[in-house]
Amino acid sequence: MASFGMLLPELPGYLSNMGAHHLIGWIVALFTIGAFVSRFVAGRVADRAGRKPVMLFGTAVTALAGFAYIGVARMESVAMAVTGFLIVRLLHGLSTGFRPTGTSAFLTDLAPPDRRGEAFGYLGVAGNAGMALGPALGSWLAVEFGYDAMFLASSALGVAAYAMTTLLPETLRGARKPEWQDLNVLEGGTVEPSAWPSSVFLLPVAIAFGTFLTVTPDLVADLGFKYKGSFNTVVVAASIGARLVAGKASDRYGRVELLMLGAVLLAIGMTLFSAATSVTILLVAGVVYGFSIGINMPAIFAWTIDLAPEGRSATALSTMLMSLEVGIGAGAFFSGSWYAADPEVLLRLYGGCAFFGVAGFVFLAWWRRVHKKGGFAG
Repeated sequence: MASFGMLLPELPGYLSNMGAHHLIGWIVALFTIGAFVSRFVAGRVADRAGRKPVMLFGTAVTALAGFAYIGVARMESVAMAVTGFLIVRLLHGLSTGFRPTGTSAFLTDLAPPDRRGEAFGYLGVAGNAGMALGPALGSWLAVEFGYDAMFLASSALGVAAYAMTTLLPETLRGARKPEWQDLNVLEGGTVEPSAWPSSVFLLPVAIAFGTFLTVTPDLVADLGFKYKGSFNTVVVAASIGARLVAGKASDRYGRVELLMLGAVLLAIGMTLFSAATSVTILLVAGVVYGFSIGINMPAIFAWTIDLAPEGRSATALSTMLMSLEVGIGAGAFFSGSWYAADPEVLLRLYGGCAFFGVAGFVFLAWWRRVHKKGGFAG
C-alpha cells in the first residue's frame, strides 16, 4: 500500500512537468481500468489455484512498476514519454486487481465469521498505515531528491512486500497450480451475483474517492502545503482510528448500520471540502472524510463475505472490488476532465461528491427496509 500510495500526490505534478496537465484525470482512471479488467480473473484464480499465487503476482507488478516509470521518462520525445507513462499506469493497475483480492480471501480463510469485521478492520489499519507513510515519504523524496528517487523507493517497497509474501502459507484447501483455463473469462464464473448489494453501495462511495484522489493534490498545494502527501497522512490517520473500532462495531451492530453512518460522514466530509478556503477547514474535512473511509471499508468487505456462498468468497470480493474500480475510474476521469477545462470548479466538485454520500445512504435505507420485510436474503 505504501508502494503505490506514495506516488499519488506527486503524479499530477509529474504529468504537468511533461506538459500534459490536461490528462491528470487519466492518472487514476487508467490505474483503475487495469485493476477492473484483472478482477475478472483474479477472484476465480484465487478460489481455484489459491490465494498466494494471486498475491504474489499483484506484488510483483508493484515491484516492477517504479522501474517502468523511470524508463518511460527517458524516452526520446515528450509524446512518447507521456504515452509510455499512461501505458504503465494501466499495467500498474494489475497490482491492485490481484493483490487485495488475494489478501482479502486469505484473511477470510483465517478469521472466524463472528469476528470478520474486526479482522478486516485490522487489515485496513495495516493498509492505511502504508497509505499514511507512503505519500508523505514519496512527496519528500520527490521534492528533495527528484521523481526518480520516489519511483525507486516505490519499487523497493514492492520488493520487500514480495519477499514477505513468499513466507505466508497457502490457506485454500485443495489449491492447485494456476492453469491457463483459469484466465478464460468466456468460461463464466468471473462474477458472483450475491455481491450486488455491497457493489451498488460501493459505487457512489468510490466515485467520490476517485474525485478526491484526482483533484485534492492541487487543492492542498493551493492552500500552501509544500509536501502534498502530508495531507494524505491526516486523512489516513483518521481512517486508522475509525478502523480500530468500526470493524468490531460492524460485528456487533450490523454491517448495514455501520455503512449508513459511513455514508453520512462521507456527505459531511465532502461538504466541508467544498468550503475549504483555509487550512483549518481542510484539515477538519480530511478528518471527517477519513472517518467515513475507516467505517465503510471493513464493513463493506465483511458484508460481501457474509453474502457470498461457500467457496466463492474471493470471486465475491473481486466482484465488489470491480465496483470500486469503476467508481474510482469514473470519478477520476470526469473530475479531472472537468477540472482541467475550468479550474474554478475545484471546490464545486466536492459539493457534487456530497450527493454520492446521500445516494449511498438512501440505497442502504431502502435495502434494509426491504430485507427486513423478507424481500430477499443476505
